[in-house]
Amino acid sequence: MARVAIHYCTQCQWLLRAGWYAQELLSTFGEQLDEVALIPSHGGHFAIRYDDELVWERKRDGGFPDIKSLKQQIRDRLDPERDLGHIDR
Repeated sequence: MARVAIHYCTQCQWLLRAGWYAQELLSTFGEQLDEVALIPSHGGHFAIRYDDELVWERKRDGGFPDIKSLKQQIRDRLDPERDLGHIDR
């Protein structure tokens, strides 16, 4: 099962950003993903996990990922042979 979890800070009002990332991942990968979960948090926390692996963490990685990089990182774990079209060029 491929699960993406997006932990976002409610105090920072990052729900819209988290929702946009979820929408983009679902639009690109569709039914290849079993779940994209939005998980409220606090204290400036923003992290994206693929299954149990940390893909992105705001404080560790310096801000938020651009969508191209995030899609490539998810693709590399989910289906490394998949071509993402213009994103890979």
